[in-house]
Amino acid sequence: MTDAARPRPRWFTETKDGHSQWYVDRFRTLAAEGADLHGEARFVDAMVERGSRILDAGCGAGRMAGELAARGHDVIGLDADPVLIEAAKADHPGPTYAVVDLSELTLADVGGEPVDLVVCAGNVMVFVAPGTERAVLANLCAVVRPGGRVVIGFRRDEAYPIERYDADLADLTEKGVARVEQRFSTWHLDPFTDESDFAVTVLRVA
Repeated sequence: MTDAARPRPRWFTETKDGHSQWYVDRFRTLAAEGADLHGEARFVDAMVERGSRILDAGCGAGRMAGELAARGHDVIGLDADPVLIEAAKADHPGPTYAVVDLSELTLADVGGEPVDLVVCAGNVMVFVAPGTERAVLANLCAVVRPGGRVVIGFRRDEAYPIERYDADLADLTEKGVARVEQRFSTWHLDPFTDESDFAVTVLRVA
């Protein structure tokens, strides 16, 4: 598929000009104000051994990738937005960063060897290109070692309804790729209910 024919992520098509820099500035401000920005990193850190290889898929400006690296992990941060990747390199050095669209993610993008865990936080699944969600999920699982995990957190949104999300996850299970192990409504392990407006889903890769 040519670049012109390839669908663009909603991150670019459904946000205003300057949105990427606004996002960078917002989290720089929150960090300067002392906000707790590491709930996702604590969640992930508790699930792996020290020194694990972790992919932060849709890493944004690098706050979680940087924190996981500081906790002793070998972290790769990938994002489709070059502005965010440049900010990540500047603000959170340590991980390996690169510009990659998750709909085209391959093992080569994580150094040619499977990682122990993939985390995809920050509503990334809501912002991927329309129609690529199932491919993105499959790609995330494909770069994880057997028995490793994929952790995905995003708000319930009409751009990617949870019913369709669950159907895509069921397809992965039917194909023997991965299965849903747990689901929470926050990164603080609150139970998920039908009324929850956020879902953190833990997949175990076959």
